[in-house]
Amino acid sequence: MTPHAPLRVVLVDDHRMFRTGVRTELAEVAPVGGLDIVGEAADVEAAVAVIRRVEPDVVLLDVHLPGGAGRGGVDVITGCAGVEALNGEPVRFLALSVSDAADDVIAVIRAGARGYVTKSISAVDLLTATRRVADGDAVFSPRLAGFVLDAFGAAAGEVAEVDEELDRLSAREREVMRLIARGYQYKEVAKELFISVKTVETHVSSVLRKLQLSSRHELTAWAMGRRLI
Repeated sequence: MTPHAPLRVVLVDDHRMFRTGVRTELAEVAPVGGLDIVGEAADVEAAVAVIRRVEPDVVLLDVHLPGGAGRGGVDVITGCAGVEALNGEPVRFLALSVSDAADDVIAVIRAGARGYVTKSISAVDLLTATRRVADGDAVFSPRLAGFVLDAFGAAAGEVAEVDEELDRLSAREREVMRLIARGYQYKEVAKELFISVKTVETHVSSVLRKLQLSSRHELTAWAMGRRLI
């Protein structure tokens, strides 16, 4: 997606009033021409159909939806496997749900969502999260990110035993790497690990240098490829 292209978004939620509210609030905070709601849906089948038809950049996806095989947002994601946005990038999913249950978070992330935020999020933060997901970042509320890190911790440990690149990182660098790859900002990492922002910056620079990566986007892709997030 070019810097000047509008962000094309589909809203999927079974409550029409909620969809209207999200549409209105995003329109108020997005710059003119910066965001375009290109479709809406209230159930699994309608969501899959509209996503396949309009090929959006990002889908704001409720977790609990009627239809499909009874798995809600998971059915939408799996039903859209292989669908690309108009810019050739994969369609990306950001879960937007009232639920903050660990089972819901883990299920939708395993299915392929790039992030998970709750409906208490502000319009400005939702716009930022949507843009970051469109750019390939992973975005979570800190507490929800903890669920994912815990759920995939065992798999990460198995990979660590045989991954020479990962072995280059210290224990603290691995902690920082996983949080950054999950979409945390430097201040959030500092708060989570009880270290200074400057220390976080130092660790990130060291991680990128050791792994021969140039950006947090590349770091996220590297970590996902090793099932570390």
